[in-house]
Amino acid sequence: MSLIEALNWRYAVKKMNGEPAEQEKVDKIIEAIHLAPTSSGLQPFRLIVITDQELKEKITPIAYNQSQITDSSHLLVFAAFENYTEEGIDETFSRMNAERGLPDSTTDAYKAQLKGMVLSRTAEENFNHATHQAYIGLGAAIAQAALLKVDSTPMEGFNGPELDKLLGLNEKGLKSIVLLPLGNRDEANDWLANLKKVRTPMDKFLIEYK
Repeated sequence: MSLIEALNWRYAVKKMNGEPAEQEKVDKIIEAIHLAPTSSGLQPFRLIVITDQELKEKITPIAYNQSQITDSSHLLVFAAFENYTEEGIDETFSRMNAERGLPDSTTDAYKAQLKGMVLSRTAEENFNHATHQAYIGLGAAIAQAALLKVDSTPMEGFNGPELDKLLGLNEKGLKSIVLLPLGNRDEANDWLANLKKVRTPMDKFLIEYK
C-alpha cells in the first residue's frame, strides 16, 4: 500500500474496539517518531507510551471522557521540553560527534551559533519551537500507523496541566502537548467510519508560484 492509499484508508477514529495493536507494528511507529527530523537534531520532546489500563482510565476524564483513551491498546503522549538548555545542547552534539567518530570540537562553531540564537529567546518561545518539533514526530507516527493499518486519533482535547501532574512530567521539565491513541476501529459503532473523506478542493488548497 502506498502512502497516499494509506492516508485515504485512515481517519480520526472515534470508537475503537479494544483489540490490541500488534506490538511489532507499534514498535515501528515508535521508531518512525524517533527518526523524525527536528531542528538541529535536538529532539526537544519525549514520547510516553502507556499500556496500563488503570492509568488510561485515570487519563480518560482528563481527556474529557473520550473513549479512545481506554479503548486503545497503546496511548502515546507527546511532551515537549519547557525550554532549551546549554547542557542539553552540549549533550546532543557530544553524542552526535562521538557516534560519528568525530572530535568534539567539530561542531563548536555551529553549536556556538545555535546557542546564541536559542538561549537568547524566552522560555515561551523555545517551548513553542519544541512543540513544533514534536508535531513533526506526530505526523510521522500517523503516516507510519496508516501504512501498517493501525488506527490512530490525534487529540489535543485534554487538560495538559492535570495530565502533566499525573505523569510527573513537570519534574522532567516537560509539558504534554498532544495524545495519539493506537488501536483498531470499531466500524459497527463508529459514526465516522464509513463517511467519505473530505478535504479542501486542491484548486483552493494549493498555491503555486511558477
